[in-house]
Amino acid sequence: MNSPPWLRAAGDDVVLTLHVQPGAKKTEVAGEHGGALKVRLGAPPVDGKANDCLIAFLAERLAVPKARVALEAGAASRQKRVRVAGVDARTAAAALAG
Repeated sequence: MNSPPWLRAAGDDVVLTLHVQPGAKKTEVAGEHGGALKVRLGAPPVDGKANDCLIAFLAERLAVPKARVALEAGAASRQKRVRVAGVDARTAAAALAG
């Protein structure tokens, strides 16, 4: 199976390239945007609330504890890179399919 451009296997982990849209009506996957997975977040981009919402959403969708989801880059940006420990690429792609 070929992985989508926003998903990269890194050992036992996966790294996701995301484009986030904070302040949306609800938190959901919204397809792809420029080679990244677009995620709408129902939290405002204030005091890290959007990042917390993103981590909680990804943990729930991938069925892992929030402690295994780490924001690697883009804390103050719409473009983010997130590492999820202990999830294989096939599982991540299926769980995050729009």
